[in-house]
Amino acid sequence: MATDRITLTGLRVHGRHGVLAQEKQDGQDFLVDVVLRLDTRDAGASDLLADTADYGALAQRLSDVVAGEGYDLLEALASRLADVCLAHPRVFEVEVTVHKPAAPIAVPFIDVAVTVVRP
Repeated sequence: MATDRITLTGLRVHGRHGVLAQEKQDGQDFLVDVVLRLDTRDAGASDLLADTADYGALAQRLSDVVAGEGYDLLEALASRLADVCLAHPRVFEVEVTVHKPAAPIAVPFIDVAVTVVRP
C-alpha cells in the first residue's frame, strides 16, 4: 500500500470541549492537525480532484465537528475527527492531533495536545 500523505495543519476552530463548566459555556479555540495516508497515484495521473481526498471539503467537515457537540475529553474529540477522515474511501490511515493551547492549567505551558492514529 502506498504511503502518500495529505497533511492539514493548524485548522483553528472555536469549540466547547472540556470537563469544566466554564469550558462548556465559554468555549475556546482548538487547533487540529491531520495526516491522511492514501494512495495518490490515480490523482497524480489524472489531475482530477475526484481521484484524491478533497482537503477543502474535509476541513469543513472537521470544523463542523469541533464547533458542534461538546466532548469532555480531547481523546473523544480526536477519535470522532479520525472517524470523519476515515469515512473517505481513499483514506486508509489517519493521524489526528487536537491542540488545546488555552487549557485550564494552573502552571505556565505552551500547549496540550492529544494525538490518535487510526487504521
